[in-house]
Parts: sequence; C-alpha cells; structure tokens
Amino acid sequence: AEQSRHWKHNMSKEHIQEVILHSLQDYFNDLDGRKPTDIYNMIMHTVERPVLMAVMAHAKNNQSHAAEMLGINRNTLRKKLLEHNLL
Repeated sequence: AEQSRHWKHNMSKEHIQEVILHSLQDYFNDLDGRKPTDIYNMIMHTVERPVLMAVMAHAKNNQSHAAEMLGINRNTLRKKLLEHNLL
C-alpha cells in the first residue's frame, strides 16, 4: 500500500509538471511575436488558486489547519485567500 501511495504521488506530481510545461509551450506559441513578461508571477498566481481551494476544502475551511498543511503562516494564508477572492 505504501508503494502504491508513493507511486500515485509521483504520477500526480509528474502530471502537474507536464500540464504546466504544455501550457507554457502553448503560451509561447500564442505570443505571436510579442515579448513574454512576468511569467513567474503569472504561473504562481494561476497555480496558487487551485492549491488554496483544494487545501481549504481538505481542511474543511479551517485556516489554521490549512496553513499548517501548506507550511505557511496563517496570516499569509489569509492574505492569499483574500487575493484570490476565496474568503
């Protein structure tokens, strides 16, 4: 069971990386000669919202538990939730 759980974790991680890679390739292809800017912040902001949504759901909307799962301060979590209109 432990190996199965570890395998699923790795497959999920690889899948996420693959999706982001393909999305970025599509983004570059769609630029049509325009210069890409602020890619890091664009990706982090885009990925952050579903991460926050999933963790908050798993934590049953308990911000302290969610912050602990994410490894961030509760005040930081609250700020991020507000930024993404999740509060």
